[in-house]
Amino acid sequence: MAETEKEKESIRAASKGVSRQFKTLIDVNDLDSLKNLQLLILGRLQDSNAVLSHFNEYSEHCFAEVSSGFSGNTCMLKSMKSDLDYIFQKLRNMKAKIMSTNPDAFPDESTREVFDQRPDLEVPQ
Repeated sequence: MAETEKEKESIRAASKGVSRQFKTLIDVNDLDSLKNLQLLILGRLQDSNAVLSHFNEYSEHCFAEVSSGFSGNTCMLKSMKSDLDYIFQKLRNMKAKIMSTNPDAFPDESTREVFDQRPDLEVPQ
Protein backbone atom coordinates (compact mmCIF):
# COMPACT_ATOMS: atom_id res chain seq x y z
CA MET A 1 0.00 0.00 0.00
CA ALA A 2 2.80 2.37 0.76
CA GLU A 3 4.10 1.96 -2.77
CA THR A 4 0.74 2.84 -4.33
CA GLU A 5 0.52 5.96 -2.16
CA LYS A 6 4.01 6.96 -3.25
CA GLU A 7 3.06 6.39 -6.89
CA LYS A 8 -0.08 8.49 -6.51
CA GLU A 9 1.87 11.31 -4.87
CA SER A 10 4.50 11.24 -7.59
CA ILE A 11 1.78 11.35 -10.26
CA ARG A 12 0.13 14.31 -8.50
CA ALA A 13 3.42 16.13 -8.25
CA ALA A 14 4.18 15.49 -11.92
CA SER A 15 0.70 16.68 -13.00
CA LYS A 16 1.07 19.84 -10.90
CA GLY A 17 4.43 20.51 -12.52
CA VAL A 18 3.02 20.03 -16.01
CA SER A 19 0.04 22.28 -15.26
CA ARG A 20 2.37 25.02 -13.99
CA GLN A 21 4.37 24.80 -17.19
CA PHE A 22 1.17 25.06 -19.30
CA LYS A 23 0.11 28.13 -17.33
CA THR A 24 3.35 29.86 -18.28
CA LEU A 25 2.80 29.01 -21.97
CA ILE A 26 -0.70 30.51 -22.20
CA ASP A 27 -1.28 34.25 -21.96
CA VAL A 28 -4.28 35.40 -19.91
CA ASN A 29 -5.23 37.98 -22.56
CA ASP A 30 -5.34 35.23 -25.21
CA LEU A 31 -7.62 33.18 -22.99
CA ASP A 32 -9.92 36.19 -22.50
CA SER A 33 -10.08 36.87 -26.23
CA LEU A 34 -10.85 33.17 -26.89
CA LYS A 35 -13.61 33.29 -24.29
CA ASN A 36 -15.07 36.46 -25.84
CA LEU A 37 -14.98 34.90 -29.31
CA GLN A 38 -16.69 31.78 -28.00
CA LEU A 39 -19.41 33.91 -26.39
CA LEU A 40 -19.86 35.84 -29.66
CA ILE A 41 -20.17 32.61 -31.64
CA LEU A 42 -22.59 31.22 -29.05
CA GLY A 43 -24.78 34.32 -29.39
CA ARG A 44 -24.79 34.04 -33.18
CA LEU A 45 -25.67 30.36 -33.02
CA GLN A 46 -28.51 31.07 -30.59
CA ASP A 47 -29.83 33.79 -32.92
CA SER A 48 -29.63 31.41 -35.89
CA ASN A 49 -31.39 28.73 -33.88
CA ALA A 50 -34.19 31.16 -32.99
CA VAL A 51 -34.63 32.16 -36.65
CA LEU A 52 -34.70 28.53 -37.79
CA SER A 53 -37.19 27.62 -35.06
CA HIS A 54 -39.45 30.47 -36.15
CA PHE A 55 -39.15 29.39 -39.80
CA ASN A 56 -39.97 25.77 -38.89
CA GLU A 57 -43.09 26.88 -37.01
CA TYR A 58 -44.15 29.04 -39.96
CA SER A 59 -43.53 26.19 -42.42
CA GLU A 60 -45.51 23.79 -40.25
CA HIS A 61 -48.40 26.26 -40.12
CA CYS A 62 -48.36 26.76 -43.90
CA PHE A 63 -48.20 23.03 -44.53
CA ALA A 64 -51.17 22.46 -42.21
CA GLU A 65 -53.17 25.03 -44.19
CA VAL A 66 -52.49 23.54 -47.63
CA SER A 67 -52.22 19.82 -46.86
CA SER A 68 -55.98 19.27 -46.80
CA GLY A 69 -56.28 20.96 -50.20
CA PHE A 70 -53.48 18.84 -51.59
CA SER A 71 -55.05 15.62 -50.36
CA GLY A 72 -58.44 16.63 -51.80
CA ASN A 73 -56.90 17.52 -55.16
CA THR A 74 -54.91 14.26 -55.17
CA CYS A 75 -58.08 12.24 -54.61
CA MET A 76 -59.84 14.17 -57.37
CA LEU A 77 -56.95 13.55 -59.81
CA LYS A 78 -56.96 9.83 -59.01
CA SER A 79 -60.70 9.72 -59.63
CA MET A 80 -60.31 11.62 -62.90
CA LYS A 81 -57.56 9.24 -64.01
CA SER A 82 -59.70 6.17 -63.34
CA ASP A 83 -62.61 7.82 -65.19
CA LEU A 84 -60.39 8.60 -68.18
CA ASP A 85 -58.96 5.07 -68.16
CA TYR A 86 -62.51 3.72 -68.26
CA ILE A 87 -63.45 6.10 -71.11
CA PHE A 88 -60.36 5.17 -73.16
CA GLN A 89 -61.05 1.47 -72.59
CA LYS A 90 -64.61 1.92 -73.85
CA LEU A 91 -63.33 3.87 -76.87
CA ARG A 92 -60.82 1.12 -77.68
CA ASN A 93 -63.58 -1.48 -77.44
CA MET A 94 -65.87 0.57 -79.67
CA LYS A 95 -63.08 1.09 -82.19
CA ALA A 96 -62.36 -2.65 -82.21
CA LYS A 97 -66.04 -3.44 -82.83
CA ILE A 98 -66.23 -0.88 -85.65
CA MET A 99 -63.00 -2.20 -87.20
CA SER A 100 -64.37 -5.74 -87.10
CA THR A 101 -67.56 -4.75 -88.94
CA ASN A 102 -66.08 -2.05 -91.20
CA PRO A 103 -62.28 -2.34 -91.73
CA ASP A 104 -62.13 0.83 -93.82
CA ALA A 105 -63.71 3.03 -91.12
CA PHE A 106 -60.34 4.23 -89.80
CA PRO A 107 -57.46 5.31 -92.04
CA ASP A 108 -54.20 3.37 -91.92
CA GLU A 109 -51.09 4.86 -90.28
CA SER A 110 -49.82 6.58 -93.44
CA THR A 111 -53.04 8.54 -94.06
CA ARG A 112 -53.86 9.01 -90.40
CA GLU A 113 -51.11 11.60 -89.99
CA VAL A 114 -52.70 13.81 -92.64
CA PHE A 115 -56.12 13.84 -90.94
CA ASP A 116 -55.18 13.86 -87.28
CA GLN A 117 -52.32 16.02 -86.02
CA ARG A 118 -53.17 15.59 -82.31
CA PRO A 119 -50.65 13.80 -80.06
CA ASP A 120 -51.42 10.27 -78.96
CA LEU A 121 -52.22 10.61 -75.26
CA GLU A 122 -51.95 6.90 -74.54
CA VAL A 123 -48.31 6.64 -75.57
CA PRO A 124 -46.01 7.63 -72.67
CA GLN A 125 -43.47 10.24 -73.63
